[in-house]
Amino acid sequence: GGRRRLSRRSRSAACSPCSALLCAASFCTMPPKKTEVNVGDTNVAKFGRAGNTLRMGILGLPNVGKSSLFNLLTEQSIPAENYPFCTIDPNEARCALPDARYEHLTSIWKPANSYPAYLQVVDIAGLVRGASEGKGLGNDFLSHIQRVDGLFHVVRAFEDPDITHVDDTVDPVRDLETIQMELCLKDLQYVKRAIEDEERDVKKSRGMKLSALFIETLARVQGMLESNQPIRDGVWSTTEVDMIRNKCPQLITTKPIIYLVNMSAADFANKKNKWLPKIHAWVKEHGGGSMIPLSVDWEANYFKAKDDKDAQAAFVDAHAGATSVLPKVVQTGYSNLDLVHYFTAGEKEVRCWTLQRGQCAPAAAGLIHSDFERGFIKAEVVAYADFKSLNTGSKGLSEAKAAGKFRIEGKTYIVQDGDIIHFQFNVTAPAKKK
Repeated sequence: GGRRRLSRRSRSAACSPCSALLCAASFCTMPPKKTEVNVGDTNVAKFGRAGNTLRMGILGLPNVGKSSLFNLLTEQSIPAENYPFCTIDPNEARCALPDARYEHLTSIWKPANSYPAYLQVVDIAGLVRGASEGKGLGNDFLSHIQRVDGLFHVVRAFEDPDITHVDDTVDPVRDLETIQMELCLKDLQYVKRAIEDEERDVKKSRGMKLSALFIETLARVQGMLESNQPIRDGVWSTTEVDMIRNKCPQLITTKPIIYLVNMSAADFANKKNKWLPKIHAWVKEHGGGSMIPLSVDWEANYFKAKDDKDAQAAFVDAHAGATSVLPKVVQTGYSNLDLVHYFTAGEKEVRCWTLQRGQCAPAAAGLIHSDFERGFIKAEVVAYADFKSLNTGSKGLSEAKAAGKFRIEGKTYIVQDGDIIHFQFNVTAPAKKK
């Protein structure tokens, strides 16, 4: 098969485990006059599990702002004490995905009920150096990371004498190295066990031997991890991806990662921070990825004024017109997991239905009810962009039909992000028992 990119970057590498890997990174930096963030390319690793309930985990060292960010994203109140292990069990919640298309549809239909798309988010306790060996409750934390599908890596780039740093001083590059090293070491332990298990199983079966694909692929995986290189930074063939997914499904460093640089409110407003160029360079040198500068302190104060629009506007004016980047954080996490959604719209409800990119119409219909998939006949589809350009405020798809933008699609149709769909189905017999 052709080579498959396993991360949001463009790389080339020799097949030797110890070969030096060169990369052209895609990353986000804080632009000089805007607060929008460029997300980079959209190649998403196909290592992860399939599903529409994928989760992003928030990780980092203790006291970098993880739980406070989680609180802001999910509007929940969980402990955020200045203590390294105040988050032991992962806190999980979901946060609504900002989507102007959804808001537009609800404004037209004014339904009795409406349901946005959601991003599942998990707050994971802080890692410390030596976590891969069990220090700081590290084994529990690392197992929590194994169970999420993508990572928000929060990096501290602010000084505050009242908030202790686990290593006493603020150095985001050192912290990035610490986290990557611990995740690679954890994966290395896991891969070595997987190799030993496979070798033991083969010895039990007379005439069996390890395949060349297994030997070469796992040797390369082990070599990368021993060199402190995440597996997502490699370029792998389809068969290699399938081999790794089959033999090492719990790898951590295959997961897509988004770097969130937590600065002071003043630095965020001024769009300047002494650590940004160094973090930018580190991300570029280590496989690239999305990098979003933010300030949890600024966001918290902005959120406090959410019920007073005048106070919120005054707060923005007092901070050089800075705007919240939390919507961008949620949207980037959603897209990093390769999630999309389609709409069903009517007077009773407008709803977003989340699915992974590339799924066909019957599977999308099954999100509503299994009978929709089992008895699928057709999908009546209007692209949101066509609906918006043609609709004059009326409820329904008549204007799209009149313009020839109303399509009938069959079982092989791949649902596109933003499709407005009505499914036709017919079920005449009960589902077969499994």
